[in-house]
Amino acid sequence: MPDAERLARLRLARTDGVGPVAFRQLLTRHGSALEALAAERRDWAEAGVAEAEVWAAEAVGARHVFPGEADYPPLLAELADPPPVLLIAGDAALAARPVVAMVGARNASAAGRALAFEMAQALGAAGWVMASGLARGIDAEAHRGALATGTIGCVAGGVDIAYPPENAGLQDGIAQAGLLLSELPPGTEPQARHFPRRNRLIAGVARGLIVIEAAQGSGSLITARLAAEAGREVMAVPGHPKDPRSAGGNNLIRQGGHLVETAEDVLAALSPFAVLARPVAPKRPERSRREAAVRAAVVPAEAPSGLLELLSVSGVALDEVVRASGQTAAAVQAALADLEIEGQVVRLAGGRVARVA
Repeated sequence: MPDAERLARLRLARTDGVGPVAFRQLLTRHGSALEALAAERRDWAEAGVAEAEVWAAEAVGARHVFPGEADYPPLLAELADPPPVLLIAGDAALAARPVVAMVGARNASAAGRALAFEMAQALGAAGWVMASGLARGIDAEAHRGALATGTIGCVAGGVDIAYPPENAGLQDGIAQAGLLLSELPPGTEPQARHFPRRNRLIAGVARGLIVIEAAQGSGSLITARLAAEAGREVMAVPGHPKDPRSAGGNNLIRQGGHLVETAEDVLAALSPFAVLARPVAPKRPERSRREAAVRAAVVPAEAPSGLLELLSVSGVALDEVVRASGQTAAAVQAALADLEIEGQVVRLAGGRVARVA
């Protein structure tokens, strides 16, 4: 695609009110973005905005891809109204391999997180690339389990913006050894209205979606609905009926989703696509920058020692805990998340954290 047409498409995509449907209609009506810009009087995004975004993408190691181009994820391209433009960083070839997605609770149980890691690892060895949304909990473990065999991170901000902050090392590892996808310009901070677009990427880039621990009304169930609407296989791990984190997944199974408990169950549900998958041997550690990124992301930084001793039952301000620990805010946040899941700490109003008596 000529550079002038690519810039014109980016201008269209960055114009207020032009989403996937309007973008497709404009191209259908005029034959090209250049013709659309010339033919219709509208408050289009400025040409300089598009050029500046291209430079910003190059500065952070990302690039733009458009439907019809070789690096555009093939399953996303099959959607009725695919994203008009994607920012990608990493190995675009991963999206052309068989992809399965996994999502679930941010406050996942230790058992759920362990299952996500192990399942992603086994599916990766069987030749499947793992896609997820780089959230806390299940998403993060899905990525970590598949870093050595191939993982795709779909983000709700710019590909250069780590969210949540404690997953910055993981996101960097995916940029080096996997693939990051976003619909938004570099430097964009994630906002609530961006997450439906991220969820659509997760559902659309994969042939199937696995849900591990999802409460009713959670974003994971929105992603599952989008996957079903796109004709993807929807799978869920059953959970205890008394655990609110299991309600959404259990309901998906009642509605006809595949019940899965192991990687073998997932492979059985995806058996129509088995011919596409080829076993992948996990990469052996080397001294390359790529492998160093994998190791850094797979092995989280050691949790700050003595963190519980810095807390009281009445609560301590989070910034005070960070200062007293001598650790980074990201490391403290990650450790507190684990302690919260284990029931040893609770978060209070006003950004305070308390030890459970």
